[in-house]
Amino acid sequence: MTNPAKNTICLWYDGTALDAANFYAETFPDSAVTAVHRAPGDYPDGKQGDILTVEFTVMGIPCVGLNGGPTFKHSEAFSFQISTDDQAETDRLWNAIVDNGGEESMCGWCKDKWGLSWQISPRVLLDAVTNADPAIAKRAFEAMMQMKKIDIAAIEAAVQGK
Repeated sequence: MTNPAKNTICLWYDGTALDAANFYAETFPDSAVTAVHRAPGDYPDGKQGDILTVEFTVMGIPCVGLNGGPTFKHSEAFSFQISTDDQAETDRLWNAIVDNGGEESMCGWCKDKWGLSWQISPRVLLDAVTNADPAIAKRAFEAMMQMKKIDIAAIEAAVQGK
């Protein structure tokens, strides 16, 4: 590894780690592919010389994509939670994931075409659902529960009781 961090997220892919890492690097700020390593020998789902691991960062978080084969799939038990500052950033990231073969889910969640889950969460939403006033938090939560991609204006209206 080029610069091992004390904690690195390892994500399992079926031969598509480099494609996924390149997409993340192009889509998210402070993201990059930092190294590609080829298998030094044959392994159960690949041959010597195949891309085995890809080192990359997603918004500064170190990750390794492992081309481990079809045995294990991503699930909603793991997701990247991306805090956005405004509707334009929320829309850009959500649409980049969904329009690139991904799929929408509820409450700000979507899944990329490799099966990895993402929470595209405006800061306004996170602040609202954790508000010290339980009535405000409940209204914001109830509004969020009706959404796929988060609509900041609708969350702000819920906070205001509208």
